[in-house]
Amino acid sequence: MKFASLCSLYCCALAFVLTLAGCASTSHVITGQPRKPIDPAQVTLYTKAPPNYEEIGIVEASSRNSFSFGDQAKMDTVIERLKKEAASLGANGVLLQNTSSERGQGGVGTGIGVSSGGGTYVSTGIYTSASSKSGQGLAIFVPAE
Repeated sequence: MKFASLCSLYCCALAFVLTLAGCASTSHVITGQPRKPIDPAQVTLYTKAPPNYEEIGIVEASSRNSFSFGDQAKMDTVIERLKKEAASLGANGVLLQNTSSERGQGGVGTGIGVSSGGGTYVSTGIYTSASSKSGQGLAIFVPAE
């Protein structure tokens, strides 16, 4: 394979991976007053409501397009994305409300080809998409005690 072809193939593969990585699956609905964005490392995950907090919004995230393998790694990705989305609203906490699993999809495809040399070729392919995890929570601001 020539260097130019190899370089072109590498660039196309890199662009594809970066495109997928940029498609993080998060969303939010503002239900309160957003604040100045903060560092996601400052966001705390709560499974029980703290005694005093202000609701800023509802955040949702999925592990889709994350290249995470295994249930725990996928859930870690969901939590990381929830925190990042909450931080963008200025929330210093996420009150986890729901987590779920989303089944992957799959299918079978068949193709027939004829070459200019007179040969006929038949091929079959099977594809699947991996399952993913998702989560929903409240983006909250918890005042310092």
